[in-house]
Parts: sequence; C-alpha cells; structure tokens
Amino acid sequence: MTARARVLIWHRAPVDDPDAVRRAYEQISSRLAGTPGLLGNELLRGVDDPGRLVVMSEWESLAAFKAWEQTAEHRPSTSALRPYQDRDRDRFFEVYEVTAAFDGAASEG
Repeated sequence: MTARARVLIWHRAPVDDPDAVRRAYEQISSRLAGTPGLLGNELLRGVDDPGRLVVMSEWESLAAFKAWEQTAEHRPSTSALRPYQDRDRDRFFEVYEVTAAFDGAASEG
C-alpha cells in the first residue's frame, strides 16, 4: 500500500487584514478542486496566536504530490498564499509521509 502524504505550509496573517490568508486559501482551494491525487486540504488557525495559520493538504501519495508540484499550474495556482508564508520560521514548508494512523471512530466495537 502506498503511504499518503501531508504537506504543511505555515502562514502569517497581516495585522491589518486578519482574514487575508483565509480568503487566499479559499481562492486556491476552489482552483485545486479535482487535482489528481489531492484528497483535500484544511486551513488551521493557531489557538494561542490567531495570526499564525497552517495549510495542510493531504495527498494519496508522495509521488502524486511531487507530480503535481512539477506541473506548470503549481506555482500560479498557489500564488495567492505566497505573500503570507511565514518566512521567519526555519522551515515554512514541510512534507510528511503517513507511517501510522489511528481512526478513533473505529475503536468501538
């Protein structure tokens, strides 16, 4: 079985426009609908710091993500979020492969 992949990209919302990242995320998400291998994505907001946000996308495999990343559509389709990437972090972009998972809903029997 091929392992799913998760891509996390950290963002920082401008103080004068706290919803800018959410708007850009929604714009990009609608463009990415139907992208081969993309299972979905989420925008996560920091509980202790609402100006810190993370976009987490889930891919059917690392190969599917890398294939999309090499397409001509990749950079233009994600450009709306690029100005908000948190470049103060050592790594604002990380890719993970799922090596283990637990489905809490399936635990009752």
